[in-house]
Parts: sequence; C-alpha cells; structure tokens
Amino acid sequence: MKAPLADRIRPQTIDEMVGQRHLLGEGKALRNIIESGELPNLIFYGPSGIGKTTLASIIALRTNRKFHKLNGTSASTADIKAIVAELDTLSAPNGILLYLDEIQYFNKKQQQTLLDYIERGEITLIASTTENPYFYIHGAILSRSTVFEFKSITPSDIVPAVERAFRFLADDRNITIKAENDVLTYIAHACGGDVRKAMNSAELCVLSTLPDENGEVVITIEKAEELTQKSAMKYDREGDEHYDILSAFQKSMRGSDPDAALHYLSRLLEAGDLPSATRRLLVCANEDVGLAYPMIIPIVKAAVDTALMVGMPEARIPLANAVILVCNSPKSNSAYMGINEAMNDIRKGNTGPIPRQLQNKHFDGEDNNNKGQFYKYPHDYPHHYTSQQYLPDIIKHKKYYVYGDNKNEQAAKEYWDKIKGEK
Repeated sequence: MKAPLADRIRPQTIDEMVGQRHLLGEGKALRNIIESGELPNLIFYGPSGIGKTTLASIIALRTNRKFHKLNGTSASTADIKAIVAELDTLSAPNGILLYLDEIQYFNKKQQQTLLDYIERGEITLIASTTENPYFYIHGAILSRSTVFEFKSITPSDIVPAVERAFRFLADDRNITIKAENDVLTYIAHACGGDVRKAMNSAELCVLSTLPDENGEVVITIEKAEELTQKSAMKYDREGDEHYDILSAFQKSMRGSDPDAALHYLSRLLEAGDLPSATRRLLVCANEDVGLAYPMIIPIVKAAVDTALMVGMPEARIPLANAVILVCNSPKSNSAYMGINEAMNDIRKGNTGPIPRQLQNKHFDGEDNNNKGQFYKYPHDYPHHYTSQQYLPDIIKHKKYYVYGDNKNEQAAKEYWDKIKGEK
C-alpha cells in the first residue's frame, strides 16, 4: 500500500518548500537558526497542511541527533520515557530530537514530564500545534522554546506544487497526464492554503479519470470541481479557526462591509455551523447597531427564526437579508458600553443601599423618626417625569449611558434635555 502522495513527494530541502518565506527566506530568523547547527527547542504554530511537519523532517535530516516523531493524540508518557531510555546508547550518541505533532493534546502531566527532559538538555523538542500555543502549552515549555507562526500558503505558491504532483504521478504510473486550462489554478485556490489537500486533490483527479483513446489521462475542470468541493474550508468548531471566522464575521458587519460579511457568513454555512452564524448575527444587531436602529433587533430575530425553521439551504436567504441590513444600518454601541461600565462597578463593589424611595417598603418601624417612603410617581407629573434620586448614594452622580451620535438617539436626547431642563 502506497503512502499518500503528500508524503511521497515531501520536500527534502528548505528551498523545495512552498510558502513560509517570512520564516525561511534568505536571511530570515528561522532559516538562520536551522543553518547555524545549534538547534534550540522550537514550537511551530499554524493551520494544518502548510509545512510544519515537512520542515521538522528537513531539520531532522540536517542534525546528528536521533530523530523520533510522536503525535499528541496517541502518544503517552511511557512513549517519552522509552525514547529517553536511548540516551547515552550507541543509537543516540548525540542526543535526541523529538518532533511532537499536535502537542496541544498532551495533558499537563504529560507536558510536565516532557519539560523535565528538556530542562536537562536530554531532548531537543520541535513541537507543532494548530492551536494558539499560549493557551494550550505549558508556560514552562513555552519559556524554554521559540515560537514561530506558520501562515496559510497563497494559491500562487501552491500552483507549482500541484504541477509537480501531476508530473510525479505521471512518472510513477508511467502515463501521460494533461490538465485542462485552469485546473491547476482551481485546485490551488480550492485547497484553502493547505498543500496536503492540494496533493490529495491532484491524486484523486488522476485516480478517478480513465485514459482516453490515446492513452492520456485528461483532467477536466469539471473533475477538479467535483473532487475538491468544500476542501477550502479550514474549520474546526473547537479551534482557533472557528473563533477567527466568527470574529471576522461580526467585525465585518460592525464595519459596514456587506461583501466581507456575506463571505464569512458563507464560510460558516458551508461548514454547517448555522447555530454560530445566527447567534453572532443576533449579538451584532444588539451590540453594534443597537439604539441607532432599535427595530433591527426584532427584524433580525425574525430572520434567525425563519432560518432555523426552514434549515439549509434556504436559511442562507433570510440570513443574508439580515446580514446586509446590519451592515447598512447606522451603528451605536452606547447600550453595550453602558452595561459594561455598570457591571464593572458592580464587580468592584460600587453598589450601596438602594434609596429608600425605591425600596419595596409599606411600613416604618417605631425606630424610624422620618416615616414615609417619599417615592414620586412619575405619571403624576407633567410629561410623566419628575426628578428624584434613583442610584445609591455612593454613585448617585454616575453616568453609564452616553447618547450615541446617531439620529435616533440624538432625537431622544433632545426630547429629554427639554423635559428635564424645564423647571
């Protein structure tokens, strides 16, 4: 059984790798470290399929250390101890280089065991993770390692890799492979920056296409579209990518960019994450439009209810309407800022007794010399308003709400300035 194509044509040198020029270009920090021969502990952070494992393999070829590879999803503390047992033996005279893939799946105890060997210099660690290392990796390991962030690879960088894949497959299978116009570009764009997915797509195209009457395997754009559908979705509901897309979705609506907002909505829906899309849409209508256009709240709620009732694919239509409405609406975060400031005071203990006139009291004890609640019922006064203290004494002059500069809130401000300004 053959290994996956991505493993069979894995680059053997830094120059053969695609992308990551910010780390591996001439004169860049990581490349200089690798070429120095003095290898520190390293952590590679970034999405899957962008070269983290490939670079670790290249580093292993350049070192005199015994190379071991473990995966955090399946490795145990016993596996680490078995590796360390090779130290000072003929099999590992110059020490051990351990590549630990998906280190975020190691629990605290496992990471602590690993740390003990790192501190003594018995193991040089190269760890990779698709999650933010500052959230998932033991702080002591981080302090003894250098973190490098790998970035998604651009389609233009992937095109040569896809071309190389077809050449390799043609030689390996002793066939002629011809790709129609735009096939290479389509696969490069559809893989979502994941070189491994691009390699897999190229291989699937070849495996699923029968030779024509001339014995040639002709890869059509239709075949490429069929075999790469949805492969661009880099999405993990428990990972960083999930929160990045949601963040971009709301920030695009807040920034009044309907094109970007529809793009991120589409990514959520294509990933089947209707609940997250609807939740963030409701949040944005309240947090970012709010009192500038209060009626947007029931409108968006109705659109969300409709979407959840009809389900996909029709759900995309009411959600698109709601997203565009949010983008095009005037914006105000006055209520959001006000409640945040009020809750901040509560957490700090800035509360105090509720003013007597607001308390739910219907009698006075004999020890009270000033009997009576003294509450003023606003509806008994002109314009249904009268001045009285509502906040506790220690914060009675506190202002949480500041009118937004939009038409709706300014109209309310003008009304209340007039009413409250009357004698």
